[in-house]
Amino acid sequence: MIVGDLFSGIGGFSLAAYWMGWRTAWFSEIDPYANRVLSHHWPDVPNHGDICAIDWATVEPVDVLTGGFPCQPHSLAGMRAGSNDERDLFDEIIRCAGVLRPRFIVLENVPGLFTSDAGRFFGRVLGALASLGYDAEWRVLSAADVGAPHKRERVWIVAYTDISRLEGRRQRWPDTGRCGADGHVGPSGVGSRGQWEVEPNVGRVVDGLPARMDRLRCLGNSIVPACAVEIFRTIDYMISQEDA
Repeated sequence: MIVGDLFSGIGGFSLAAYWMGWRTAWFSEIDPYANRVLSHHWPDVPNHGDICAIDWATVEPVDVLTGGFPCQPHSLAGMRAGSNDERDLFDEIIRCAGVLRPRFIVLENVPGLFTSDAGRFFGRVLGALASLGYDAEWRVLSAADVGAPHKRERVWIVAYTDISRLEGRRQRWPDTGRCGADGHVGPSGVGSRGQWEVEPNVGRVVDGLPARMDRLRCLGNSIVPACAVEIFRTIDYMISQEDA
């Protein structure tokens, strides 16, 4: 499988793809520190830079389009300006997908996405995917669900163009919400949470480490690669069922 990595950060999605034996075709990232990390670990993978300036007709098509799009407009820790936040770049994902037409789209964001703009933003996400002919499913996965001793709950959305791929593999993606390209919206599911003790009283800001702030910021913005692997395994299973 070939992956296109939007909002790449330090490469969390691409690390998961590497663990799967998949290939990342390109990145789209503008943060200077994150770009140094990407060029160090993936020196042969081109970085197309600013998502708003990319001519997608000139970019290699991919099987899986990934994106942990900016969470600041939706995070409970922020102002929650939603669609009115200048950092809202969701439409750029749709612009990319409309040209490249990947088989799968995998998106990640904070749980506040469900209630952003009084729930209208999440409806906008599903509606935009449906307008391109994609069905979508979603659930909340936390780092604890994949064995880490902390929560870091995130919304994961998987969109695809062929509903038949779902048959016979529900056990790998339980408790989902679902929205078809026909506009039907099913129950919004929240996945089971792990029973780990989570670290209490960890502050959101780390002071006194100026040489490490770039690293900490990029880690804070990164996805959990082990969660992405679980989703990629589900996609792999879907494809194997289709081939069978």
